[in-house]
Amino acid sequence: MSSINEWDKLNKVIVGIADGAKIPEIDDSMRCVNYAGTKALDEVIVGPYPEQVIREANRDLDNLAHHLTNSGIEVLRPEKTDTSYYNYCPRDVVFTYGDRALATPMPITARKDDYMALKTHFKGLTVAPNYSGRSYLYNKRCVLNKDVLALTETFPMFDAANILKANDHVLYLVSNSGNKKGAQYLQEWLGSDVKVHTLEGVYSYMHIDSTIAFLREGLMLLNPERIPDKSVLPKPFCDWDAIMCPEPVDIGHYPGYQNASEWIGMNLLSIDENTVVIEEHQIPTIKALEKRGFDVYALPMEHSRTLGGSFHCVTLDIDRG
Repeated sequence: MSSINEWDKLNKVIVGIADGAKIPEIDDSMRCVNYAGTKALDEVIVGPYPEQVIREANRDLDNLAHHLTNSGIEVLRPEKTDTSYYNYCPRDVVFTYGDRALATPMPITARKDDYMALKTHFKGLTVAPNYSGRSYLYNKRCVLNKDVLALTETFPMFDAANILKANDHVLYLVSNSGNKKGAQYLQEWLGSDVKVHTLEGVYSYMHIDSTIAFLREGLMLLNPERIPDKSVLPKPFCDWDAIMCPEPVDIGHYPGYQNASEWIGMNLLSIDENTVVIEEHQIPTIKALEKRGFDVYALPMEHSRTLGGSFHCVTLDIDRG
């Protein structure tokens, strides 16, 4: 097992499953982390996702797994365990670096044990202490206020999907799903040979991979609404070349279940430094990538906005190189 960046040749990967996906009861963690931008909580449908969503999402996940297998990549799947949330996005749950893996201290209480569906795929998985669920860990002033982040700095809390890897540099988004204390914990866990760089003040609503994608050493795809200029990035990333992502094509969502913006369309998985997988309707982005010499596999992920994750989110690379 070895994975220290986002673009080396993919050899082994976990692909998520939609079985049992649900929206848990709204507690402080859900209100502040997932639904800070929602005015009326009665708009949120709590409970299992519709069977149609589960069935069609699993169809697309199985199709992705089949495509990757046919490309010579070993594909693993989460165990079908009882879950309080879902196993659709393994990227959220475990951070891998080199031959190590960390079950991150996820801030949503219902997700604190999601790593259990993945743990058989890792030897010596480190499970971070998780303090989620205590009311004083959340800034309730974040509701309808993007300038206030959801998490206090009492304990480290972060999703693994707040992080991108670039060899001996790691980029960590400070947002509603990751506090500064979490970046400090990650730095201690990684050690002095790897530098954790925090990205702050660009996007409060959750994860990094609908804002930035590392395509290869020195080249990235940027969301121009959130990163209008590379100068907002920490070094060394502000020196990288950048493709500004075209306006995404909105593929819609299942009625009543909008859990990602249309920018989930830029959420892609690198197979190697010249090959990516992206949602099939994102023709402007596909053309922009092809113009820079990428081979692009366009596949369906119909419920990426419904369930809140596309190709980077629904996968977790275990081995690259």
